[in-house]
Amino acid sequence: MAGGMSRLFRGETTINFYGRRNIGFIASGLLLLVTVGSLFTQGLNLGIDFKGGVAFEVPVAGTMSEAKAKEILAANKIRTDNAKIQTLTSGSTERVRIQLGDLLVETRTTIQEALAKAANATVNDVSVSTVSSTWGRNITTKAINALLVFFLIVSIFIAWQFEWRMALSAIAAMVHDVGISIGVYSFFKLEVTPATVVAFLTILGFSLYDTIVVFDKVHENTERFSGSKVSYADIVNVSMNQVLMRSLNTSISSLLPVLSLLVIGSGVLGAVALREFALALLVGLATGAYSSIYIATPLVGILKERSDQYRSMRGHLSLGVDMTHLMQTGAPVGRRAAARAASDASQGVVPAPVAVETLLSHPPRPRKKSRR
Repeated sequence: MAGGMSRLFRGETTINFYGRRNIGFIASGLLLLVTVGSLFTQGLNLGIDFKGGVAFEVPVAGTMSEAKAKEILAANKIRTDNAKIQTLTSGSTERVRIQLGDLLVETRTTIQEALAKAANATVNDVSVSTVSSTWGRNITTKAINALLVFFLIVSIFIAWQFEWRMALSAIAAMVHDVGISIGVYSFFKLEVTPATVVAFLTILGFSLYDTIVVFDKVHENTERFSGSKVSYADIVNVSMNQVLMRSLNTSISSLLPVLSLLVIGSGVLGAVALREFALALLVGLATGAYSSIYIATPLVGILKERSDQYRSMRGHLSLGVDMTHLMQTGAPVGRRAAARAASDASQGVVPAPVAVETLLSHPPRPRKKSRR
């Protein structure tokens, strides 16, 4: 165990990522199918900022509580299954927030008065805010436009800095990350708010950063092995093993603050407003770290293996000691020697010791007798 951890820290692991790429593709395909199915069957749970409605906030006092709020809504013939009722904590004060769909002015006033009475407060103490669905549509349109512009700029930059195959793979990985994150929100019926949209855009930045780290190492090793007959699959495997610890450190150091926001900020301290943002970040950071290794880089390998430069070496993988030899020397083990060694090892044949004389190009000269 200790030896494995030290090799991981030094970037000397020999995990066959590229050879097992289909496992990642199948897992991602199943998750995306669940996402599509969930979006078609139950859609997204859009917040009041997107679909419009009315929000009440009332101080917790007297007999006011979430249960009492549901009783007041039911008494006014308003369905409570579509209402969002939360208790917000800010320091020593607590407030109950009630989010509903569009209401008539008379119904809105009646509910406001009933909430004030239950809280032993005045009507002015119960805040009422109305949000139009047009505002939510404008947010959605601007977010989509920003996303498309982001994809375009990123594609141009990666294609210029590396090549178009890497740009295409990076975009596919980012679409994968956002798609799975949306699927999680749809499947578990989590509310989508403007904070969620901001978190999704933040996810793209992290996913791109982690992908670029791996791509940079692949690009570096491509130049390093340019003088040797090394397959692109080997370049991908070596590169991912070399940056594996860096990717893990980046992901863990990014996930810990988000977990603190979600557990301590939202759960312990009661800052519910942080929940939507932190939850979207948590899902997105996890999928971003996964996609940089199991989606983006294998896609580059598949596209690059079809090029004229690497087509003849397609399907060749250096595994185990052969990958270690490739990392240390920069040259692959000869295929015949590797095949012969593997065959002998499978049959239990121990290589015979080589005599010194066989390594000499001429017989040894006889030693002269010393004169006495």
